[in-house]
Amino acid sequence: MKLNVTVKANAKTNEVIIRSDGGLLVKVTAPPVDGKANKKVIEQLAAFFGKPKSAISIVSGKTGKIKIVEIL
Repeated sequence: MKLNVTVKANAKTNEVIIRSDGGLLVKVTAPPVDGKANKKVIEQLAAFFGKPKSAISIVSGKTGKIKIVEIL
């Protein structure tokens, strides 16, 4: 399953929000430096969907706010 995800780095809290258009907004406290925010996004999505972190990968948008994430 592939999902459109918008990421807000340096947020006050870590949370996953379902948007009205069916996409996800993932807020993470990690800064967008050295892949720290991407790692935190994967952790948050793994917890949200109840999957292991290894089942989630960022397919596109690794350096941007808008990402396509694949969940196995």
